Amino acid sequence: MVDILEKNRLPIELEQLNGWVLSSDGRSINKSFKFKDFSEAFAFMMRIALLAESHNHHPEWFNVYNRVDICLTTHAAEGVTIKDLTLAKLIEDLLK
Repeated sequence: MVDILEKNRLPIELEQLNGWVLSSDGRSINKSFKFKDFSEAFAFMMRIALLAESHNHHPEWFNVYNRVDICLTTHAAEGVTIKDLTLAKLIEDLLK
């Protein structure tokens, strides 16, 4: 099992991630993305799905038309772990 990140480390790590925020309960990191249309949003989700599968770490997400809301947490650890930060960084890299 992967350990939860120390609470004092999370803000430092989140500063490195563009727009990701810690949830109010401190158990996940979240970000909302907006695209031109549904096709762009869905293509983004497909690319994330392939990344998530290759890392065996899957997001919780919600999609309405051109918006994709992503929540990353490690359920087994009941909080944010390095797996979540790694996937968030990889998601950000998709947009470069």
